Amino acid sequence: MAEIRKGDTVKVIAGKEKGKSGRVLEVLREDGRVRVEKLMTVKRHQKKGRSQANPEGGILEMAGTIAISSVMVVGKDEKPVRREKIGRELGAKEKARLQKRKTAAK
Repeated sequence: MAEIRKGDTVKVIAGKEKGKSGRVLEVLREDGRVRVEKLMTVKRHQKKGRSQANPEGGILEMAGTIAISSVMVVGKDEKPVRREKIGRELGAKEKARLQKRKTAAK
């Protein structure tokens, strides 16, 4: 299974936004959801003086969340990417395997 991380480009494979793609802004692991740039926008009403960032209030558009199971990681060419195939220099699993071999060889 490909692990989705902040900054990855993902494509929505199910739901209202199906077929669209964007960059992951945030991963909410506990809820099993991700926030994707410019997708699933929601509107929130804010009263005047409730926030220093927006003292006039009004209707704000924010990025909503999408279920992790509804998105897949894609590369620059919009084709699916398998995380396992991305070359990483000695990831955690390889380090653990090397440690086991070194201790067993002694």
